[in-house]
Amino acid sequence: MFRAESVVPVRMRRVAVVAPEPALRETLVRIAEAGCVEIDLAVDGGPAVRGPAASRLQRLRGGPGPAVLSAAPPDLDALEREGRADLLAGEAQLEERLDGAVRHGAVAALAGWCPEAEVEATAARIAGAGGALVPLPTPRGVDPPTLLTGAAEGPPDRRPRTVRRSFTPLVTTYGTVPYADLDPTLPAGIAYVVMFGLMFGDAGHGLLLLALALVLRAGRPRRAAALRPLWPFVAAAGLASALAGLAYGEFFGPTGVLPVLWLAPLDEPTRLLTAAVGLGAVLLALAYGAGIVNRLREGGPAAALYATSGVAGAAVYLGLAALVGSVWLGQAVYGAVGAAVVAVGLAFAGVGVYAGTAGGAGGAVQTGVQLFDAVVRIGSNVVSFARLAAFGLTHAALGAIVWDGTTSLAGRGPVGVAVATLVFLLGNALAFALEALVAGVQALRLEFYELFSRLFESEGRPFRPWRPPVQHLTGPAGGTGASEARATTGRGPVRKEEV
Repeated sequence: MFRAESVVPVRMRRVAVVAPEPALRETLVRIAEAGCVEIDLAVDGGPAVRGPAASRLQRLRGGPGPAVLSAAPPDLDALEREGRADLLAGEAQLEERLDGAVRHGAVAALAGWCPEAEVEATAARIAGAGGALVPLPTPRGVDPPTLLTGAAEGPPDRRPRTVRRSFTPLVTTYGTVPYADLDPTLPAGIAYVVMFGLMFGDAGHGLLLLALALVLRAGRPRRAAALRPLWPFVAAAGLASALAGLAYGEFFGPTGVLPVLWLAPLDEPTRLLTAAVGLGAVLLALAYGAGIVNRLREGGPAAALYATSGVAGAAVYLGLAALVGSVWLGQAVYGAVGAAVVAVGLAFAGVGVYAGTAGGAGGAVQTGVQLFDAVVRIGSNVVSFARLAAFGLTHAALGAIVWDGTTSLAGRGPVGVAVATLVFLLGNALAFALEALVAGVQALRLEFYELFSRLFESEGRPFRPWRPPVQHLTGPAGGTGASEARATTGRGPVRKEEV
């Protein structure tokens, strides 16, 4: 079922972690176990003061490595003697956060951010240690950090393991979505796989991608285990490619196994080109719509009205589309309406651009240059989607070359059949690897430069919760007397090891 929360970043809440001084360490340990609170660090511009753990960590050779936090105060000297850089690194992180605490008498407090849905559960978790999680009003002029619904940084027990999560790298690779903006993860993922499918349209190759997705889902090979969460993304790209191959009648090339349901790319390139540009025009219109909403959420009606990625830019785009339509359909009235809409859009955009300049003649010249650039970019962005057809034709041409070579060799006796089989296998392997790479890069380029450039005008700050693994020692705290330990995060026990 559709939820409004799915189209915006996770709602964040400003909080304060408050605890009596003797209970502050255990409170922070429980915060680390919860794994859903970002704690503000002290930033005063002065020289950094190293605590005891940080100083000992610096003396160890080989670098700190991953940090592990001890649930009980450890013996720092023992940890240094045993070379436990991981536990020293955890203590150093704890010291850094303790340094940022505000103290009043016997009570200490630290400020931070927490997903609103996790505030109640986290407050209950730290209450057992004597601490409290107090909601605070959001400071003026400070944007909360951004956490997308499918991001890996989310609370582990609420982290989606679905298509949304696999699409999230598309957005985070471009940048951090501002907290006020829409979360474009799902639409961006859908647009990407559709564009990829048009360029990689072959049912056989699409089925190979689906098989690869199932292999990733099974955690194979082990070296690629880190890519396992991306298997729905790969599967969606394979499905889109297979469906496009059905429409093209392509199955490892024009083998005749499938009938042509829509068009054969090499026979009707103009029709494919028209469809590609038409799809691009629709995607750009949707990007303008999302851009208007983002400008409205960021700066109110004025920002939405005058921005080149807002109403003004959308008006110029729609007006130019009407002008092109008038030429295509031979209807002069569409041209007149389109010209009027373009003029109005440029006027509003000019007001917005000029307001951001130093004014005067220089500002007027700068405004004119930027408006001209905006119009040119609209045209170039629409035409840029022609690459969907161009690379679809390239894929079909490679398939045809491999198939022609296969059929020409197959009729030359047993040796010819063997060589034909080799040509078919090697040719398709080369076409699959080359075209998958090219289509993947080109779809990403269209996503970033043509679409995302209209959605985002600034970048947010990612949500970075503090969640080092917490080690519970069964013996005395500190390396010498502990016999066994287990590390936990918000997901519960994750390992058992000898200390």
